Amino acid sequence: MIFFRFNFQAVLCLAWVLTILGICSATSNAEGKDVRPNVLILFSDDQRADTIHALGNETIQTPNLDQLVRNGVTFENAYIMGGFSPAVCRPSRAMLLSGKTLYHLSQGKGLWDCGLVIPEEHTSFPEVFRKEGYTTVQTGKWHQDTESYRRMFALGRSSWLGGTGDHFRQWTFDYNSPDDVPTREKCRAQQAPLKNKPRGKHSSEVYADAVVKFLKDYKDDKPFLAYCAFFAPHDMRVAPQKYHDMYKPERMPVPANFLPEHPFDNGEMKIRDENLAKWPRTKPAIQKHLSDYYAMITHMDAQIGRILNALKETGQDKNTIIVFSSDNGLAVGSHGLMGKQNLYEHSVKVPLIFAGPGIPKNQRRTAPCYLIDIYPTLCEMAGLAKPSSAEGTSLVQAIDDPEASVRDRFYFGYMTVQRAVREGRYKLIQYNVKGKRTTQLFDLQDDPNEMKNLADKKDFTQVRERMEKVIRESRDNYDDLSTARGKQFWSEKK
Repeated sequence: MIFFRFNFQAVLCLAWVLTILGICSATSNAEGKDVRPNVLILFSDDQRADTIHALGNETIQTPNLDQLVRNGVTFENAYIMGGFSPAVCRPSRAMLLSGKTLYHLSQGKGLWDCGLVIPEEHTSFPEVFRKEGYTTVQTGKWHQDTESYRRMFALGRSSWLGGTGDHFRQWTFDYNSPDDVPTREKCRAQQAPLKNKPRGKHSSEVYADAVVKFLKDYKDDKPFLAYCAFFAPHDMRVAPQKYHDMYKPERMPVPANFLPEHPFDNGEMKIRDENLAKWPRTKPAIQKHLSDYYAMITHMDAQIGRILNALKETGQDKNTIIVFSSDNGLAVGSHGLMGKQNLYEHSVKVPLIFAGPGIPKNQRRTAPCYLIDIYPTLCEMAGLAKPSSAEGTSLVQAIDDPEASVRDRFYFGYMTVQRAVREGRYKLIQYNVKGKRTTQLFDLQDDPNEMKNLADKKDFTQVRERMEKVIRESRDNYDDLSTARGKQFWSEKK
């Protein structure tokens, strides 16, 4: 297996060199068919990293994601960077696609604008693959601007321009040329009347239908890159009834870090997400939210199974790299919170699985990484050059070598009110709310649920001082002060 993987990557790298030299334009077999790997990206919405059965969650049922875990490499420390918009999924998706850090995204002028527009100079990885001869297709949720959509994808199948709504009432469109892409205004106009119409198929089924049909109909010799962006398990938390029946609320275990209320104002206590449950949180209320959340994930898992079966039935599984991940996590009762507008592990850590030809099976990696690292990883696997605009680091070495390290520290940000850094076993979170600074220090090795604040413990004075130095260094290294939200956070006096 190691021999095959080495030669697989070597052939791809050689093909890239030959392409750059103009000697060839694709890797072909004896029949002239392009044999570069296909890419299938399955991306969920608001899915915590701890919601896959095979990764240790005994309550949830995810047989198809479990199989993907067994067939590939799972990164157990995959993170987003946070967000400068309450809709954290928007900047998170922009970071995935563009490879830009949070602090170098297009910030816009409004509260919700961060990551809305992906500028032309921020070359996305679907653009790279498309320019290199791949057929690129998008399905599902699209949270960015339509111009970048047109640049990235040659085809659209059951695409939805939206951020939140009813899973059973979505207006989607297909796309075969740039002229087919409707404006957001037209999408809203088409969406509005659906509120009063009978429910249709669930969004996860609609998207899976589109991907399955694409895979079964695809006859082109060119490789494809398919990006399926699910809307599940984002609220409204509804699925077909049989999936809700699988999770009785009274039997659901609440999170180990459940709290009725957050211990202080984190600067985002009144956002829409936090109003999904009453204060103080009660265990029965959180159990109901979790049962609905798990039902949506299990239903989505079934649709992922349909896609993976279609890939196998068409024989394309033998030459397709599969990536599964999510745009952010979610609190759902952890720390007394409901949403993703925080920098605790449950909200910034996400699942990340790579599977496919040449990728080891049933292995875990502890190497910490960001979602922006998916971009250069796929480029290296496909033998394509990563543009200079992309800031991530390839994970290929970490996929091949369990001991390989990709990063030694992480920097997180949320709006103007929260910043955090993780280095090794320690994590420091700072809050700046109405001019008041609050600091948390956690030992993630001994306290993975972040329940014991060590910031004011005398035995950890040196650790706190070192981590405060690390967070200032990270602020400068990531150009946080170049953003209006960063300037506001750091300009306030302690």
